[in-house]
Amino acid sequence: MLSIVTLNANGIRAAARKGFFAWLEQEQPDIVCIQETKAQEHQLDESPFYPSGYHCFYNDAERKGYSGTALYSRVQPRKVIDRLGWDPADSEGRYLQADYDGLSVVSLYLPSGSSSEAALDKKYAFMDRFYEHLRGLRRKRREFVICADWNICHREIDLRNWKANQKNSGFLPEERAWLDRVYSELGYRDSFRIVEPGPDQYTWWSNRGQAWAKNVGWRLDYQVITPGLADRVRAASIYREERFSDHAPQTMVFDLALAS
Repeated sequence: MLSIVTLNANGIRAAARKGFFAWLEQEQPDIVCIQETKAQEHQLDESPFYPSGYHCFYNDAERKGYSGTALYSRVQPRKVIDRLGWDPADSEGRYLQADYDGLSVVSLYLPSGSSSEAALDKKYAFMDRFYEHLRGLRRKRREFVICADWNICHREIDLRNWKANQKNSGFLPEERAWLDRVYSELGYRDSFRIVEPGPDQYTWWSNRGQAWAKNVGWRLDYQVITPGLADRVRAASIYREERFSDHAPQTMVFDLALAS
């Protein structure tokens, strides 16, 4: 079995202080995908940011304290890709891909559009270009697991207060339609929903009010898979016993063996 954890850390050093790496040591997943590291690699000492037993890769944003992705793997990948050839994917460290024998795993951080109209325009431009990248991946003779903070809730079941958020970025009709196209036109699947169809399962909660305590959340973090992996999904879980970030770690288990 292959277990993959994804987490938007909202600052990897902050997540470390809150116990994320202690939890990771207990869980022992095969692959860990992290988004929004908010650090330069030279700012991270060996412990805990290079956990024992893992090959560790970081893709930093040029701007300090912003964005960035990481990927830890028990098996040495054949190849690691951290450039798509366009910005802001490259300059903000938003993409990190590990290639294995017949399988690739991606850590992706899609821009948020909630802060301003300019931010939303940037998000839409990123989505347009990334859609073409997703189309290109489908032509490759391998399967993909794309672990990401997509910053989009796909359906009403994916956030508690969906009626009040229909005009807010993260649940806009245009954003949801984009995910519709990723699934219906390109054939990708939301691995979590293959095995967990029920409501009230979220991965992000506002720090305002009692959102965490009352589970008033959004499911923004998905492991999106190519269709050839759909029958390999075995289990899904969201860890909420501790809070390492405003997001929660989401784990998928696949009936796969990882080979470099």
